Amino acid sequence: MMLEQIRAGGDRNFAYLIADEDSGEAAVVDPACGGEEIVRLAVEKGLSVRYLINTHGHYDHTGDNALVADRTGASVAGYGVGAPGIDLRDGDVLTLGDLELRVIHTPGHTRDSICILAGGRAVFTGDTLFVGKVGGTGFGEDARQEYDSLHMKLMTLPDDVVVYPGHDYGVRPFSTIGDEKRTNPFILRDGFESFVDLKRNWKAYKREHGIS
Repeated sequence: MMLEQIRAGGDRNFAYLIADEDSGEAAVVDPACGGEEIVRLAVEKGLSVRYLINTHGHYDHTGDNALVADRTGASVAGYGVGAPGIDLRDGDVLTLGDLELRVIHTPGHTRDSICILAGGRAVFTGDTLFVGKVGGTGFGEDARQEYDSLHMKLMTLPDDVVVYPGHDYGVRPFSTIGDEKRTNPFILRDGFESFVDLKRNWKAYKREHGIS
């Protein structure tokens, strides 16, 4: 698997270029902006971009969809996008040569949030999971959905799966599922109420623990 993590502007956004090395087939994840750089890299590496996948519909993850799709001919894919895009559902698999991209529906930050597990080795988590943090929600049903998505879906992945988030909000640009289990304060909370309590008091927690 070939993978490029691209600083895509916006609010420390990451975009990703993923490819099967043998076939040269590729996908782009979350082209917030920086579309010209994404296209340049794809051309430079001789890749054929088949899919443009959005982890959710917020503009800071979809802003350069049209540019990248127009320049590459890629099909846009997301959860519930409807025609003319590819409407993904939980468990769907997109293929790039021999590389499989599995869709994991992870509602919480938004209802349409998904993560993409690539080759069983890397997971692109959008705004569901950051390095040492989690995506923003309210304190009600959306927080409950996010808590369940984190614990019942992402934290059940193997510890060595590499986590590639949608923003560079953590102490480093990527992590692993195992590292997040051991160090992410939201994952370490003892139950849903404690998880929500940390969300309510996150600013104070950051000050107390020197987190930027």
